[in-house]
Amino acid sequence: MKKLILATLTLILLTASCNNKEDNSIKENEVVEEIVIQQYGYNLNDFNVVRDTIRSGDTFGDILFANGVSQDKIMEVATKFRDSFDVRKIVIGKPYVLLNSKDSLNKTQVFIYETNRIDYAVVDFRDTLTIFNNQKPVRYEIREAAGVISSSLSATMEEQNLSPYMTDQLANIYAWTINFFKLQPGDRFKVIYTEKFIDDTIPAGLQEIKAAYFEHHGKPLYAFKFNSDSIENVSGYYDELANNLKRAFLKAPVKFSRISSRYNLNRRIKYYGFKLRPHRGTDFAAPIGTPILATADGVVTKSERRGGNGNYVKIRHNGTYETQYLHMKARNVKVGDYVNQGDVIGWIGMTGNTGGPHVCYRFWKNGKEVDPFKEDVPFSKPLPKEFHKQYFENLLPLKEELDCISF
Repeated sequence: MKKLILATLTLILLTASCNNKEDNSIKENEVVEEIVIQQYGYNLNDFNVVRDTIRSGDTFGDILFANGVSQDKIMEVATKFRDSFDVRKIVIGKPYVLLNSKDSLNKTQVFIYETNRIDYAVVDFRDTLTIFNNQKPVRYEIREAAGVISSSLSATMEEQNLSPYMTDQLANIYAWTINFFKLQPGDRFKVIYTEKFIDDTIPAGLQEIKAAYFEHHGKPLYAFKFNSDSIENVSGYYDELANNLKRAFLKAPVKFSRISSRYNLNRRIKYYGFKLRPHRGTDFAAPIGTPILATADGVVTKSERRGGNGNYVKIRHNGTYETQYLHMKARNVKVGDYVNQGDVIGWIGMTGNTGGPHVCYRFWKNGKEVDPFKEDVPFSKPLPKEFHKQYFENLLPLKEELDCISF
C-alpha cells in the first residue's frame, strides 16, 4: 500500500504587534506557475476523467465492463484482492472516479472509490493489476473568530458563519464553569481553532479549539488546550494559571458526615418483609441543621417538597450530570438559581420518609440514577508542575493572539 500522505499544518506566526500582518499578496509582474491538476496521486491531464456516484443497481463489474475492462480483470479484482478492496461492499451514493485513456477506446485505466471524504481505494488496471488504499492530503489551518452574544450562542455562531460544532466544543470546554442556558446579551467570546481542508481547498469542518476566551457576566475565562503523551491523564483544557477547567464533584454534600446507607439496588428491609426495595441514593447522616452543599456548579431545576422525598433540591450540572438532595429541613435555593460548588443549598432534616437525620444524595448520569462512587467522574486536579514549563511556553503566544482579537 502506498505510503499515506501526511497531513500538514499551517501555522499563523505571532508578531509583537496585533496590527502587524504579513502581506502575502502577489506582487505586480510576479510570474505565477500554471497549476497542475493532480489528484489521488495522478496527473488528471493525462486521462479522460469521469466522476459519478454509485447508483441503485450498480455493481463494480457493470461499471467497469461498460468502460472497456475485461471480465477476467474484473474477476481478478473481485476474487484475489478482497482484503484490499471488497467489490461487494460498494455503497449507493458514494462517489467514484474513472480515469480513462485519452484515445478512441476511452478505456478505464484507473478506478477510484471514495469510502469517505478522506479515504479512498484505487484499482489500477495498467500493466500489472495494482490495488491499494490511500488518503487525500489534509491540511489544518489555524483561524480566529469572535462574537458577542445577542440571544444565544448558537445564534451568534450562525451570524458569524461559524460551524455549529464550535458551539458544542465551547459548551464542552466551559461545561463546568458557565451555564450556557443562562448566557446574557453582551457575553462574548474569542477562539483560536484549527479548520480541516481536504485536497488543500475543500473545507471539512472544525478540527479543534486550541484556545478560547469567554466573558460571562463580566468575568473573563481563558481556556488553553494541552496535549500530552504522558501516562498521566493530563490532556484537556486549563486556564491561564494551569487550573483544570473541569470541576470535580465533592465526594460528599455534607462536611464531617458519615455514610449511613449506600447505593444498593438489591436492598431488602426487614420492616417491609424483606421485599426488594432498591436504594438509588447514598445517605449521609449528620445532625439536624447541618449545611448541605452543592457538590458541583450548576442550575437548580427542582426545589420543592414532595411525598417521600420531603424537602429536596435537584441540580443540573451539564448535559450529562445531575444531583439530587432529599429530606432537607429547609431549602436555601429556588428553581433557576445558579449555584457554585460548595454553596449551601439547604440543611439536614427529617422530612419525607426517613428514620433519622440525613441527606439522601442521588447522582444522575444521562437521566439514570447511578452510584457516584463507581462513576468515572471528571476530576479538577491542576496541571502537574512537571508540565508547567511546556504548558506556559505554549500558552503565552496563544494568549497574546487571543488578546489581540477584536470583537
